[in-house]
Amino acid sequence: MMGLFKEKLQSLLSKLRNESRWRNSIFRTVVLFLLLAGYLWLAQYLGSFVASYSHHLWLEGLLALYLYGLGYVVLRPSRWRAVLAMVPLLVFYLVSDVFYLAFGKVFRLVNLNELPELVEILPLSYSVPLAVLILLPIVLLAIHIMWRPHRHALLAAAPLLVILLLLYSAPSGLAQMIVSAGSVPIKYSDAKSVERNGRLTMMLYRMALRLKAMEELAPYRDREQYEISIDSRLHALSGVQNKRNIHLIVLESFIDPRLFTKLKFSSDPAHPDFIALFGERTGLSVSPVFGGATAQAEFEILCGVPALEVLSSVEFNIFNGSPAYCLPGQLKKLGYLSVASNTYKPDFFNAVAAYKGTGFEVSYFPREFSHLATTYLTFGNPGVEEYTFDGDLLTQNLAFVTEHLRKSPEKPLFNYLLTIYGHTPHLLDPQLRPEFIELHSEYFDDHLIRAANQFYYRTQAIADHVKKLIALDPESLIVLVSDHVPPLRNGPNTYKALDYLDNIEKSYYHNPIFIIDRGKPVTLPVIHHYDIPALVLDSISDGAYCETQRCSFTGSKEALTVEQRLEDYLKLMAHASE
Repeated sequence: MMGLFKEKLQSLLSKLRNESRWRNSIFRTVVLFLLLAGYLWLAQYLGSFVASYSHHLWLEGLLALYLYGLGYVVLRPSRWRAVLAMVPLLVFYLVSDVFYLAFGKVFRLVNLNELPELVEILPLSYSVPLAVLILLPIVLLAIHIMWRPHRHALLAAAPLLVILLLLYSAPSGLAQMIVSAGSVPIKYSDAKSVERNGRLTMMLYRMALRLKAMEELAPYRDREQYEISIDSRLHALSGVQNKRNIHLIVLESFIDPRLFTKLKFSSDPAHPDFIALFGERTGLSVSPVFGGATAQAEFEILCGVPALEVLSSVEFNIFNGSPAYCLPGQLKKLGYLSVASNTYKPDFFNAVAAYKGTGFEVSYFPREFSHLATTYLTFGNPGVEEYTFDGDLLTQNLAFVTEHLRKSPEKPLFNYLLTIYGHTPHLLDPQLRPEFIELHSEYFDDHLIRAANQFYYRTQAIADHVKKLIALDPESLIVLVSDHVPPLRNGPNTYKALDYLDNIEKSYYHNPIFIIDRGKPVTLPVIHHYDIPALVLDSISDGAYCETQRCSFTGSKEALTVEQRLEDYLKLMAHASE
């Protein structure tokens, strides 16, 4: 009887101990995940991603919980087991955030080879603690791992093996599964995608997209032959002696309100200096996008092929820095210094890797968004307007060009500038740029009213900049083009109601373009954004380039159709993602 009582008592105590351990494990897990949530909340104030705890993060939470559980199972039992199991997650989030702060872009698996560069560019006060924070947990985990695998560890690793199997055997299917599970990638921003869906989820998603692209592009990837074809294309320019400087300025959401047939104004929305400079000598270029997705316009303007979205909704998201020999890379082959100045955040549209892949030797971003990089740009404090005024950015760029011409007059310059002013919702500072142009029509759109007033101040800044640039660099080629027209308040309805360009087919994909060749405005028939690289190369070769290429704007040869350009597109993307 006594023996039975002892047996039941021991059983009860064992059960209580097991329940106690179980409750303690749950408690520690909850505490640690609260700490992780607190870190995510705090990280945004250090300049990292904005913390988001919406329903879109459930997959991120599930992945984090699984990885924590996997770590717990493979570690040896100890009082620190629950804490150590959380360490890989914390290290991953820390590395992701430091990488973002240093490089201005979201960490992807393909960026592992950039970690040595990250440590190298950081001051010792940052790099040493970072190295310790990364290496110390690895050492601790290595000491505590049960190196002899057991049944529970193998079972726990099974889901990870399934994910890796899907990633490498069916990347397209895995990407679709992530989207179907509720994750909604934001195509124009990696950072916002992370904010909405989580770091782990987006890293897995981007890796799946990359492998999908690599799989589909394999037949088009032949680096040696690709470079031979680029050299052959540039052969007509090899004898060009007078390598003139090129200034290509892409204007954010630059719309000419005078192109609305059913719109009247209290006074001309174009500044008198702009009218005096260009008069009627303006042109139109067709963008691949309307109202947004600037990177698609940039892709066509820089790479000379249509943005077909065969591999991704944003081509630049596939770029990883491998040479694609777009216009900047081709000009580099001709001896140019190709420089990009992007006046907004480097994480938008994968700009850092994309600019490197297109061929830019140097890329500048405002110091406010790239704290550790060397740059001449500053975003400043735009106040109520939210975005830095064109005139302020153009002044900074002119000073940069002036310094280059002074220091390296023998080195031809490709100066590419992307502005940000004019972005929706077209706010104006009433002190600096008050609204004074009234619009008269039966159709009301308050965004258009503000955009029309912005147009006046923007054309003043453009005219001033172009005149100074001509005086400084009279032999240069200057091209200014809008990336896309803005969505305004009511999207295409405003354009249709007010007869933008008499409502020709795809009217609201047509954008103003201004070309100044050796100080004189040039007019061309309607072109596409992807014609601009050929236009540049033909201009600096005094027509020699288009004698061997099918350039639509010369009228001498039949232009290539979009379908005929597909192979060039696939070859370019194959090497951009190599």
